[in-house]
Formats: sequence, structure tokens, C-alpha cells
Amino acid sequence: MSSYSIKDLERLTNVKAHTIRIWEKRYGIVDPDRSETNIRHYTDQDLKRLLNISILNRHGLKISKIACMSNCELNQKIIEVIRPESDYLSQIESLVVAMIELNEDRFERILNQSIIKIGFEDSLYHVIYPFFEKIGVLWQTGTINPAQEHFISNLIRMKMFVAIDSLPAVHDPAALRIILFLPEWELHEIGLLTYYYLAKKHGIKVIYLGQNVPVQDLFSVAQTVDPKIVSTYFISAVSSADLKKYVEILHNHFSSADIFLSGIQTANINFELPDHVKIVPSALEFKRLLKYYG
Repeated sequence: MSSYSIKDLERLTNVKAHTIRIWEKRYGIVDPDRSETNIRHYTDQDLKRLLNISILNRHGLKISKIACMSNCELNQKIIEVIRPESDYLSQIESLVVAMIELNEDRFERILNQSIIKIGFEDSLYHVIYPFFEKIGVLWQTGTINPAQEHFISNLIRMKMFVAIDSLPAVHDPAALRIILFLPEWELHEIGLLTYYYLAKKHGIKVIYLGQNVPVQDLFSVAQTVDPKIVSTYFISAVSSADLKKYVEILHNHFSSADIFLSGIQTANINFELPDHVKIVPSALEFKRLLKYYG
């Protein structure tokens, strides 16, 4: 069982710490343990209950009414109110609960419901990619543990590979080429797989190198395939100085290719980028940039 601070709960539930304290005091929605210095510590059960309560409260149910519901009643009510065609935040929060519970059935139900209602690509933009971005932040801040992150990431990876395999192969020898890779210290693959799906669907020839790619291996592959775009992702902690050095290495080697940089660590880029190096903040922006290449 994990232990969460009130700041962890704020990051996970999007409910302000001040509001959580009020709900505790006025409605007794959770009863956290306290340290000798009166610091609150919350359990997995507290977190799941608060996530469910925040979803229902956002759908207009009064907190006084929600507080009287059992956990079983909360779960049933959430199934009734979530609309996959529009309520993306609630779906993302429900996926967080599935991750905390290590509940594959719940994960499958939520995601499959979204795919059936709005299709895989829209689910990718509005649910899977934002959820991945959220767990990247939670991983970075130590709010979730490695087992939880690996569990949910592997489930998403399996979905992504099935979707990618279902797309027609790109056989045109004149097709634009893109190399997708993660640097040597990086293992978080979901964002890159999202780009793989979008690029292949756009008719681009994808050379997917995946995780933990040494730069010399990257350069060797690039000599053979002559890519128009080279795209990578930064999730794990890296200093601004190391990031700058790495970007300079890519820039110097790929002077005739466009370089796309994504992931939460791009927030550490406080230095000027060359014209052919672009920060890509979202899957939708990646798709928009692909249209630019025809």
C-alpha cells in the first residue's frame, strides 16, 4: 500500500489541497493518518475515493450528497455519468484509479468504451496521450511507484502496437522517412509510440528504434535511411546543461533533417534552438506538423 501526501493528492485528483482539507473536516470523506507533527498521510483507498468524488462533483453532484455514498455506489454512479465522447478528464482520472489498483479490467473497460465511442485516433489525442503526460509528471515527482507506472505503460504499449500493426504498411520508396528514438537514459515509450501511429497513418515511412538508443547507433541508422525528420522524447530527469549538449549533438549531425523534441523535460530548454529544431508539445501539434510535409 502506498502513502501519499496532500500535495500528491492535489496532483493526482486536480482538487486543491485547501478543498481536500475542507471536505475532510466538513464531510469526513477521508480519514488520513497523521504523523507526530500532524502531517497527513493518505492511503490508496483514500486516493481512489477522492478521485471518484472529484469526478462526480465536477458533474454537478453536491459534495454533501456524494459524501454519503459507499465506494460501490460511487463506482456505479461514475459509470452512469462519464460520457466518452466528451468527458476526457474523467476518463483520465478513472485510468489513474485503474493504475493505482493495478486493475487491468477497469483499464480495458474505460479505454475500450472510449475507442468504441470516438475511435482510436481521437482516444489517442484526448485520453491516452494526456494520460501518458500526466503519469510522466507523477513519475517525475515520485507520486506513483515504478510498479504502477510499468503496469499501466505495458497495457498501453500493447494497445498501441495492435493499432500500429493494423495500419497498412508504407511501401512507397519515395515516402518521407522519420526516425523515432529515445536517448540512452530514456525508457518511457508511450509518447513515441503515439508518434509512430500518427506518422504511419499519414503515409510516412517510420524507422522505429525505441528505447535507450546510443547516439552512434542512431547516426549509423541515419546514414542508411536518410531521414527527413528525427524525433525524440524526454521524460526522465535531465539537467538543462546536459539537454543542451545533447540537442547540439543532434543539431550538428542532422543539419539537413528537421528535429522534433517532445516530453516534459523540454520545459528545461532555456536556450535558443536552431530553425530546424522544433519543440512539439502535443500529439495534435505533431499531426499538424506532419501535414506541413504533405
